[in-house]
Amino acid sequence: MKAPFSAYLNGFLPWARQLVDALQPHYDYVSVLSTDSVGFTIAMSQRSKSVSNTNMTTERGTVVRVYRDGLYSEYAFNTPCGTPQEAADAIRTALDRQLKLLHRTHTPVYETGTLPDEPLELFVEKETGRLPESENLESLVTFLTGLSDRGVQTIPSALDCNVRAMSTHISKLFLTGNRCLRQSYVYTEGAIAAFAPSESGELKTAYKGVSGLGGPEILDGLCGVLDELPKLMTDLLGSEKIVPGEYEIITDPGITGLIAHEAFGHGVEMDMFVKERALGADYIGKRVGSDLVTMHEGARCAESVTAYAFDDEGTLADDVIEIDRGILKTGICDALSALRLGTTPTGNGKRENFAHKVYTRMTNTMFDSGTDSVEDMIASVRHGYLLSGTESGMEDPKHWGIQCIVSRGYEIKDGKLTGKVVSPVIMTGYVPDLLGSISMASTDRVVEGNGGCGKGYKEWVKVADGGPYLKTKARLG
Repeated sequence: MKAPFSAYLNGFLPWARQLVDALQPHYDYVSVLSTDSVGFTIAMSQRSKSVSNTNMTTERGTVVRVYRDGLYSEYAFNTPCGTPQEAADAIRTALDRQLKLLHRTHTPVYETGTLPDEPLELFVEKETGRLPESENLESLVTFLTGLSDRGVQTIPSALDCNVRAMSTHISKLFLTGNRCLRQSYVYTEGAIAAFAPSESGELKTAYKGVSGLGGPEILDGLCGVLDELPKLMTDLLGSEKIVPGEYEIITDPGITGLIAHEAFGHGVEMDMFVKERALGADYIGKRVGSDLVTMHEGARCAESVTAYAFDDEGTLADDVIEIDRGILKTGICDALSALRLGTTPTGNGKRENFAHKVYTRMTNTMFDSGTDSVEDMIASVRHGYLLSGTESGMEDPKHWGIQCIVSRGYEIKDGKLTGKVVSPVIMTGYVPDLLGSISMASTDRVVEGNGGCGKGYKEWVKVADGGPYLKTKARLG
């Protein structure tokens, strides 16, 4: 079925058009972004139960952006107040007050050009199986409770088994004087995490999830996830500490995605170029990886949790090739940063919600596939590790350092898995060195979209990442 566009936004559309008409005589550019996103979050364990009709991306509200005299201003509100003309007058009064404060405090203004406003009509309703707003939450709670119960019964030494499920139906309306864009889609994610103590008393966590573009039917995949966790927990409970050093490594698609996100995530968000906070600006047109490295970014790269039709500035989604056979071609960019840099926006202007500022943000970030089999990759390793299980990561865009925390590493010696498991594993390195040593890539490719990403310590948005298995070299500890 199609994910139906919000009835609320359809009813709001005539009012919003009149608001744009009332503001246009006073500004050189006017846009309205209205959102109506509904969903749920359920978290179950042996100790607690939480059911909510909100999550990271549920929201209802509107933000108005206007431009005059080299300066952009924004005004956000939850629900319309009065007639469109009355709202326009209130917006003008509030924004004029802001301008007076800027002038009185002698705050420097970064003058920016006018955003283009070519005519465009777009209406997109993406396919979904079920809708979160129609889901029988009582039945879903029973299903998730059963998974938690089965987890503590089947996973070795498990003290608890947490099950989390989230689904959101997103509808967005973007209006200018010449554009009317509407989109509606549903994404869903779920995960299971089991906890057990090792012989030394260290708490181990076996974690795995599912995610995708679609409705709560995706959560049926948690049954398969639970089937995998006993083996993962056994591996973790029998794991050892790794001897620090440089090793040949093979990354599974989850770790490949973590590298993509951390290595060429924030580092090529071009609003960081404007602020001179990213080394990537100096590497455009230069080699940053081996010939096997081709990296894509954009909401059109994959049908994942971030597969929208247009971003929060009305720029159509794209599939951007950031790295082409080792050469860094471009970064990603929101519309205002693109104006300041003299480049083209890539459809990566995203807000945490309607009341937050737009930043350049990642969507799908992934390595392209190669031609090798995983078996041949393992056979080529003299001594190293197959890394699996994402825990966390961080980067330094200014100096291009990367650190990834991996759940476990499976030892490889003389082309064979030895059965030894090390955990946890911290992978560090300089991004061009890490990507430059990639020597093999598998034919398959997976995209994962559990969780979100912050800009610094805040501004959380949905992202997805992935790729094939990769063989490279890295420092592990």
